[in-house]
Amino acid sequence: MKNRRVKIGVILFIGLIIFAGYYFLQINKQILTDKDKQVKVGYQPFRTVNTIEKHMNETATIGAIGDILIHDWVYEDAKTESTYDFKPMLANIKGLMQKPDLLTANQETILGGVEMGLSSYPTFNSPQQVGDAFIDAGVDIVSTANNHSLDKGEKGILAEIDYFNRVGLPYVGAFINSQDQQTLRVKNVNGIKLAFLSYTYGTNGIPIPSGKDYLVNIIDKEKMKTEIQRAKKTADVVIMSIHWGTEYQRIPSLQQKELAQYLVNEGVDIIFGSHPHILQPMEWLTDKNGHKSFVFYSLGNFLSGQMHDYKDIGGLATITIKKSVGKSGVKISLENPTFTPTYVSNQKLQNYRVVPLKDAGAYGLIDATSKYDEIMTQMTQWLQ
Repeated sequence: MKNRRVKIGVILFIGLIIFAGYYFLQINKQILTDKDKQVKVGYQPFRTVNTIEKHMNETATIGAIGDILIHDWVYEDAKTESTYDFKPMLANIKGLMQKPDLLTANQETILGGVEMGLSSYPTFNSPQQVGDAFIDAGVDIVSTANNHSLDKGEKGILAEIDYFNRVGLPYVGAFINSQDQQTLRVKNVNGIKLAFLSYTYGTNGIPIPSGKDYLVNIIDKEKMKTEIQRAKKTADVVIMSIHWGTEYQRIPSLQQKELAQYLVNEGVDIIFGSHPHILQPMEWLTDKNGHKSFVFYSLGNFLSGQMHDYKDIGGLATITIKKSVGKSGVKISLENPTFTPTYVSNQKLQNYRVVPLKDAGAYGLIDATSKYDEIMTQMTQWLQ
């Protein structure tokens, strides 16, 4: 009887082993089948092409605004009981400023802060709350090389840069030392590397301290050529903010146009101009190899106390960069340059507001619609 039970147990155990083996064979077969399906699906040409296109074609829209030139009646209007608040001045334009993937601006007046003593024309020093407002509105990097860079001397530049570092706002054009000057400003926007450069024609006759040429980038073709070459090794696109031209002239000078072509020939892709304090046209330029670049000769005043004769009209420029990577290498192209004119309104030197020019009739500008049409015609007259 005992032997019979042993035989039955052995038979059951063998049966269990056979069943288990069969079960795991089926599971493994299913796993292999699924893996095989996954491999076949993954190598379907249509899906592979789509995946590559998704990761190898990138776009970024870059925006720029003109001069931030804070006269005393502007900062007096921003004064509160305990501080300065410029954010209301940008409230009507903030939405537009936040549309580009990256926005740059010409910070013309020094942001040395109240500790240095605020001042207006001809040697400016502005509250640092100006920077707070523009950061809040969407500015990502500022150009600081202009004719007012040395209005408060080296101390002004150091105080301004200390503020920029505290709030995390990148700057280019004026620097604290040689190492700072030699550090390229490169920002990655949607997988596209952008290098920002900045130069000015001069500093209103205020000499740069001996041995401290790094404080402000002064226009010098050979120096610019060298930096452009360095930037091209690191970045996909080179963007130049440049302070040039003649104040209050609506058409760029021959010197501006010659320098713009030189910069394009050396490898600059986008030029944002400032200094005239009024708008100048934009146009495509082609380098010696047929590569197309774009220049906005002057973006005018974005926020300032200047009025009349086009000095209270500025704008937001944008252009889209497209980066394509394929078997033939990397291709960079520029598309869809746009310009939206703006107007600085005030009521008897109070309630300063930057508004879209097309809406400026509601803020006291007579014939705002015809002015808008005039400005758009001026800005686009050289586009083909």
